[in-house]
Amino acid sequence: MKQLERLLFLQGNRCFFCRQPIPSGEASVEHLIAAANGGAKDDDNCIVCCKEVNAALGSLSIKSKLQAVLNQSGAFTCPNASRSKPDAVEQVETKTPIDERLSLVIADLQKRGPSRPRRVSTLKNTMNSVFQKQLSEKELAFLLVALEAKGYVVVQETKVTYALPPSDA
Repeated sequence: MKQLERLLFLQGNRCFFCRQPIPSGEASVEHLIAAANGGAKDDDNCIVCCKEVNAALGSLSIKSKLQAVLNQSGAFTCPNASRSKPDAVEQVETKTPIDERLSLVIADLQKRGPSRPRRVSTLKNTMNSVFQKQLSEKELAFLLVALEAKGYVVVQETKVTYALPPSDA
């Protein structure tokens, strides 16, 4: 039995991160500690998620991956009872595939040249304007993680720097 099939079986054919069923052909092995960062290829370091999440998480550190998952899921409940309970996890229904969304965002950022947003909050607003303010906070955060995973942006606290690919224009 191949690793992907074995891990899918062990995870009940569900995504490790969101626990939703993974459609046929969309499953991908994700290394918790990326192989590029020295992570092992064994079952203790590997899980199954959808291909888009795997691409978004890329070779991020385990800390960054956990932060991205916690930022998205809303399922973690703080043991401090005085805090309010998180809202129910919303399902993100994307009408545009992630790669197409990334291409649109990158093209917009390339057009801006040196006047690109320098803060995360401004970058999220800029990305949302590309989609006529139709994206949820969850979708914006996912796009930001995908940009980081591909190495197009570097986020340090609230600041953003860029390493965009050359423009086709």
